[in-house]
Amino acid sequence: MTRISALFERLKRERRPALVAYLTAGDPVLERTPALVAALVRGGADLIELGVPFSDPIADGPVIQRASERALRSGATMRGVLQAAREVRAQSEVPLLLFTYLNPVVRYGADRLARDAAQAGIDGCLLTDLSVEEAGPFVSAMRAAHLDTVFLAAPTSTPERRKLVAQYSSGFVYLVSRTGVTGEKDSLSDSVASLVSAMREVTALPLVVGFGISKPEHVAEVGAMADGVVVGSAFVRLIEQYGEDASLEERLEAFARRLSAALPRGCE
Repeated sequence: MTRISALFERLKRERRPALVAYLTAGDPVLERTPALVAALVRGGADLIELGVPFSDPIADGPVIQRASERALRSGATMRGVLQAAREVRAQSEVPLLLFTYLNPVVRYGADRLARDAAQAGIDGCLLTDLSVEEAGPFVSAMRAAHLDTVFLAAPTSTPERRKLVAQYSSGFVYLVSRTGVTGEKDSLSDSVASLVSAMREVTALPLVVGFGISKPEHVAEVGAMADGVVVGSAFVRLIEQYGEDASLEERLEAFARRLSAALPRGCE
């Protein structure tokens, strides 16, 4: 059992959803990434998505695109991200999900990545642009290293696609709350409840909702429907605004604490 699966089993007993926090590793510099992760965990983040910076992050909105640009300029690489993960793991048992794109994985090598990621303390991997219909070899490589594989289901996913996502996912299923790219929104999409319901019909895996969630009220609303809530761009925007400031870790921790406090407790 990975740390991801163990987390959701524990939270099921505690009857509360998970707060999943995303950040782009290497933004503003890789050396600071472990401290930023630690701040998010102190604030109540249950699981960390470590984003691998990529030059063409087609699923990401402008906030995370700029974070990737900053990280790449500062010299971040897949090898460097894995080293940052090792440093996080040396001080924390927080579950770590590597969030990346197909191109960096192909360049690094799927088998090599699976081996190195497991050794670095990564618990699973999510490739945002890997078609689930072509995911067999990648899933085999990850599973051989005892890593979870997380796939995306969207409001536009067909019943057949949802079944494939359920088949190839482990740890949890990532539900995209709306079509389009990541980014902060003022309100939630009306499609979240129906997508959660549709996925419940085909899998018993935990369902985690992301894209467009940026406020405590969003966390409360989604947390009442799903097993976890992902917040990304709102954290990354803080890093963008205060990346040169010694107060950054304190600000991240405080914002994570506000979001965590909004999670419903005692959920069935």
